Amino acid sequence: MLVVIVGPTGTGKSELSLDLAERLTQAGTPAEIVNADAMQLYRGMDIGTAKVPVADRRGIPHHLLDVLEVTDEATVARYQAEARDAITGILGRDRVPILVGGSGLYVSSVVYDFQFPGTDPELRARLEAQLTVQGPGALYTRLKALDPGAAARIGPSNGRRLVRALEVVELTGAPHTAALPDAPAHWMPAVTLGLRAPRAELTPRLDARVERMWADGLVDEVEALIPAGIETGVTASRAIGYAQALGQLSGSLTRAEAIETTQQITRRYARRQVSWFKRSPQTHWMDASAPDRLDRAVARLADPGGPAERWAGDAPS
Repeated sequence: MLVVIVGPTGTGKSELSLDLAERLTQAGTPAEIVNADAMQLYRGMDIGTAKVPVADRRGIPHHLLDVLEVTDEATVARYQAEARDAITGILGRDRVPILVGGSGLYVSSVVYDFQFPGTDPELRARLEAQLTVQGPGALYTRLKALDPGAAARIGPSNGRRLVRALEVVELTGAPHTAALPDAPAHWMPAVTLGLRAPRAELTPRLDARVERMWADGLVDEVEALIPAGIETGVTASRAIGYAQALGQLSGSLTRAEAIETTQQITRRYARRQVSWFKRSPQTHWMDASAPDRLDRAVARLADPGGPAERWAGDAPS
């Protein structure tokens, strides 16, 4: 059985995964954790991704942390294959895999039977050249005509995702949204636990978290990654907090502006996470601050077929 822990950023998913893995191990069923946070795949990106330090992992094996260089492009198709390999290996050792993270598409790619079309280097290069010359607006207009659903989901400014959606449409002749069905089949039996927090609690928590990232040395971390090529990394350079720290280092943002911008983007990201995860009727939601959340998680594993508690509440403002 696969255990999945999801929820918006700042709700304590990593802590719960460690507590649950420790409880299961003490009960004679060892558990291992599989990362489902896209930015935690990168080596050296620790402070801004809230990656659990090795010393704090309580001896519990972790998978898919620090597996990419900052110049590598993170793709969900590659992640899906590697995460499923890790989970299969854990099950083969008679252990419980715990998939934990807030990257909705990455989690869903593992839990559900999503199919990801391949790529075509020449087509990709042509679309990227069009992006450079024409800008994302032209690609958005084209995608809107071919696949309105994908265009609405991606928006007019995310050039990288617009290129990928158009690539899929041209390669397959089918809408990009066809790869992401509304009600896909499960890859394997899974129990999904969700952590939630009311807006009044989560919003200040997220703002404080960003301030703590700067206080803990995020800018120094980013500066140390410049020789490794983070400025040219397709994915890493755009990570929340890292893009703003790069702006501070280049002088295009002041420290205060970098922090405020990161806080705004983090709140928007948390709202998108809520929108993504709350759609699943199988997710059993628990309050992030509930003192008995670990006991409730263990009880859910003992009764995986029981009725799920639906999402109730709001999203960060």
